[in-house]
Amino acid sequence: MRLSRFIVGCVLVGMLLPSEGRAQWIEEPGRGWAQVTIYHHDSRKRFDPTGSVEPLFNAGGRSITTSFFLTAVAGIVRGVDVWVQAPYNRLEFNDVVDERLSVGIGDPKLHLRLGPALFGVRAPFPVALRGGVKLPLGEFTRDAEIIPLSEGQTDWELMLELGHSFYPTPVYAMAWAGYRWRTYNDEIDRKPGDERFAFAAVGGRLRSFEWKLAVEGLSGLAPRRRLASGQELILKLDRRELFQLLPSIGRRVGPGAFEIGGRFPVAGRNLPAGPAVFVGYFMRFGWR
Repeated sequence: MRLSRFIVGCVLVGMLLPSEGRAQWIEEPGRGWAQVTIYHHDSRKRFDPTGSVEPLFNAGGRSITTSFFLTAVAGIVRGVDVWVQAPYNRLEFNDVVDERLSVGIGDPKLHLRLGPALFGVRAPFPVALRGGVKLPLGEFTRDAEIIPLSEGQTDWELMLELGHSFYPTPVYAMAWAGYRWRTYNDEIDRKPGDERFAFAAVGGRLRSFEWKLAVEGLSGLAPRRRLASGQELILKLDRRELFQLLPSIGRRVGPGAFEIGGRFPVAGRNLPAGPAVFVGYFMRFGWR
């Protein structure tokens, strides 16, 4: 089961995608955007419980994650927009013993974002409160030799977003910070640790190109396991941490923009080490 939790964690941590960095302003009613993103991570290393980088669990272990994300955002009324993100995952783990592969739908995320305009207030800079839920719709299994497509529990999260445009200079800055409440997976009597997370980025336009440099951090509490006696066992060595850099560059292509970038983990605990790459296509739409 430890192997299964590690592999699916590769995907779940990667769900704050670069597309979110484009949309610090709440969308106007009847307008929105969509982005298709492909994320790929291939690694033989992980951050262990002490933060050191070590080989994956077994000799010759190799974790390969390829995920397809569709993210769509639409303005509902002034000061309110909704977010939907749907993943499709291909998760693979190979070692000297076996080759394991799972392919299918992951856990979707839904968010509602509120801004000052909802209350008739004009803020001097973009600010919003966003709340969301991750639904356990992906396939979950107790079998330690099968990679699950879900961690099997509902997660709730709340975050505060801030932004600033340096117009007429084509540069912007943005950041958010939040908290994720993670519920029990009753099938295995285990509760993943709640998580604090933060994101900050600066970006802009240089001639025909767009650029962005972001940092992302996550700090989790220790998971808990419910014993047959009704008591809880705190798994202090299993808490997750991650700090990574996310540079990207893009250019307008057709009606939207193409983006390519990377994720470079700098430090962590109980999560994958090694760089990842993503490519995406972003496009705005409207029906009013």
